[in-house]
Amino acid sequence: MIDAAALRALTLIADTGSVAAAAEALGFTPSAVSQQVKRLEAQVGVALLARAGRGVVLTSAGESLCDAAPEVFAAMERAAQAAVARSAEPLGTLRVVAFSTAIRGLLVPCLPALGVRHPALTLEVREQDPAEAAAALATGAADLALLHDSAALPAWSGGSVRETAIGAGAAGPRGTARGSSGGSTVRRVVRTEQLSVDVGDVIVRADHPLAGRPAVTAADLRGDAWVTSPPGTACHDWFRRLFARSPQPEVRHRIDDFSTQIALVAAGGGIALVPRLARPALPAGLVALPVSPAPTRTVEAAWRRSSQDSPAIRVVLAALRAHVRATADSPAPCVTDAASR
Repeated sequence: MIDAAALRALTLIADTGSVAAAAEALGFTPSAVSQQVKRLEAQVGVALLARAGRGVVLTSAGESLCDAAPEVFAAMERAAQAAVARSAEPLGTLRVVAFSTAIRGLLVPCLPALGVRHPALTLEVREQDPAEAAAALATGAADLALLHDSAALPAWSGGSVRETAIGAGAAGPRGTARGSSGGSTVRRVVRTEQLSVDVGDVIVRADHPLAGRPAVTAADLRGDAWVTSPPGTACHDWFRRLFARSPQPEVRHRIDDFSTQIALVAAGGGIALVPRLARPALPAGLVALPVSPAPTRTVEAAWRRSSQDSPAIRVVLAALRAHVRATADSPAPCVTDAASR
């Protein structure tokens, strides 16, 4: 019988490129990972790794074993979920990864009710940007991910995450594997559901000349100093697109935290473009102005198809849907196989 933990170690070596990196992802020592691989080699009867300079490479047998691993991991997860599904009550720990504003605006409001209704369920939440979250989901380091604009994520476009690491399941590694260009797409093993469409508004002081407008355009805002999110973030991309056809205005402050952006606006430091999902209640003296055309991003939940029957995932998704319905107008949930998108 093949040792599943040793097989996970081998696939992580393939994905990360070294025993040391795989050990770090697993939380083990390199020596312990090497012992796992030796045990696996004894079980299958062939060498799976070969020395290459100071590192290692997979033998052809090792590559073949890694190619078969996703099916093994997915079957193990389905078996575990079948057993858990016999219980009417969600149990254990659900590992959730999400971008910060989704944690604050979607997940946190659901936690109190989930704790009361499902006391045997624990949510373990980790903040990751969408690309990292998609990779964590694919490698089995997370069970549920909240993403925005997932169609544009590198990990979903093919090749950035090896399929051999996909489906590691609830007992899988806590690290995130680095991808191999020969991998299959994550979409083959993931399902997604659109939760909401987040919209950005411009935050100004109540004494701003535009504060009484029903909506504003880029032309209206060119003369102001700005507080923006740092380059590389979704909201900075919103800002760039807003002024794509005209010279960009002065950016006085670059701040990642939206509460700090709002505090700077209140202090007269400029104006800011803030997503509604991230926006706390505005203090007195500030106004949120809709922008025309509105900057938007699609917020989705994602999970592995092999965990489709997980009671824990079902109740958390239900809580997220209920919160979205209660707080904003949004499209009806549209569940899709990621492969069909």
